[in-house]
Amino acid sequence: MQVKTDGLVIREWNVGESDRLVSVLTRDEGVIRAFARQAKRLRSAKASSTQLLCYSHLSLYKGRDAYIIDEAQPVELFFGLRKDIERLSLAQYFCELAGTLAPEEMEAGDFLRLMLNALHFLSKGTRSPLLLKSVVEMRMMSLAGYMPDLVCCAGCSCYEADEMFFLPKGGKLYCGECLPSGSGPWLRLDRGVLTALRHTIYADFEKLFSFQLPEPGLKQLGKASESYVLSQLERNFTTLDFYRSCARYEVPKTGTEDVETGEQHGESQD
Repeated sequence: MQVKTDGLVIREWNVGESDRLVSVLTRDEGVIRAFARQAKRLRSAKASSTQLLCYSHLSLYKGRDAYIIDEAQPVELFFGLRKDIERLSLAQYFCELAGTLAPEEMEAGDFLRLMLNALHFLSKGTRSPLLLKSVVEMRMMSLAGYMPDLVCCAGCSCYEADEMFFLPKGGKLYCGECLPSGSGPWLRLDRGVLTALRHTIYADFEKLFSFQLPEPGLKQLGKASESYVLSQLERNFTTLDFYRSCARYEVPKTGTEDVETGEQHGESQD
């Protein structure tokens, strides 16, 4: 069966001397694995269009056990990412996150749209990497069915208070008056950071990347979004570790405070 769709290559493996196996986030088929024969040959029409982080028009043959890429035409190569190791490493983390959360062999247009916009801003350098990281983490988690409840305090339903706390494990907000004793790791959020965190999951897509925070706020936002991803998925990402090692500025680790003792678990680089 022939399938025509658009897709972003989010992972690649070398197969033999000339073939390539790729994982592709497609608009119509979700995440698929497909063979690109002769793709490693320099003169192959598939050489650039099936490499990591390339967005292409694809013509696929769906066999019994795997997809075969018959034709691939590159649309966007995101050259700017390959000029900067920090941006490239963050893009690779986005790809690993998409490979974990996006559905397989079903429509995934919203995931693809999120990835393409984030990679565009990252490639052009027109948005802070920390901002893009938080947006991708929170929006992709929400698309995958892990949307936290950030509307109001889970205890008294107040929208905002002098102190608001985010619990990554439960995905809930509490004000200072309602925060349960022994509720586990939490993060205190400044008002602007709480507004930004809500924006990442509730804003219309056209406005999703249109907000600003000073660097301390971006670090706090990044700690909240990353803590949520790692707590909910209960796994680490090797690409995230590599991004940390490449970042030019301190990327806050996701240690959080214990409510009852105030002890610091893990390290904080705020």
